[in-house]
Amino acid sequence: MIFRQLFDSTSSTYTYLIADKHSREAIIIDPVIDKLDDYLRLLNELELNLKYAVDTHTHADHITALGALREKTGCKSMMGKESSSECASAVFSDGERIQVGSISVLVLHTPGHTDDSYSFVVAHDDSLMLFTGDTLLIRGTGRTDFQNGNAKEQYSSLWNKLLSYNKSAIVYPGHDYKGWTSSTVGEEIKNNPRLQPRNAEDYALLMSKLNLPNPKLMDVAVPANRACGNV
Repeated sequence: MIFRQLFDSTSSTYTYLIADKHSREAIIIDPVIDKLDDYLRLLNELELNLKYAVDTHTHADHITALGALREKTGCKSMMGKESSSECASAVFSDGERIQVGSISVLVLHTPGHTDDSYSFVVAHDDSLMLFTGDTLLIRGTGRTDFQNGNAKEQYSSLWNKLLSYNKSAIVYPGHDYKGWTSSTVGEEIKNNPRLQPRNAEDYALLMSKLNLPNPKLMDVAVPANRACGNV
């Protein structure tokens, strides 16, 4: 398997490129429009055929490159069925698998940050890779106070889905603001302060007290991302 973790410093967004080294088919998760040229260069240099471009959810802090990648490469753009996007080539839903060569990407609906939040699971050798979007961050979790967010749903997504995996499963988040690149399920259960509440009610109370400002690009990014990045 070919794997790259890419970073947009403006929005602190991680983008992930996963490819089958034999078929050269690839999938990209959470691409950022400002990094389009970098993605195209990397695909060319690694001699990869981009088959899918997917978003974990409708982002509020950056504009997606889904539409641009589809235009440039002919790939399919995909979002969760709960999204309001009418421009995606196809939608995915909980429990489905996206096939990229010999690599099977399991799709998990993990709502809470937004109602259309998804995570992806890839088995590689003896390890599991969890691409958690904004549902589970390193030592944090995604806010739940807009875009039909729901703290109790997020608590369920965390404990009944993502954190039910083996403690050695590797967590690759959608963002990190400290420069940390990955974690594990076990590390987060032990050290993530957002995961210490014992029930959904306590978690919802904790999240209600965050009082975070809206993302600066929210009014532009959300409608643009529902149009696959076309502004």
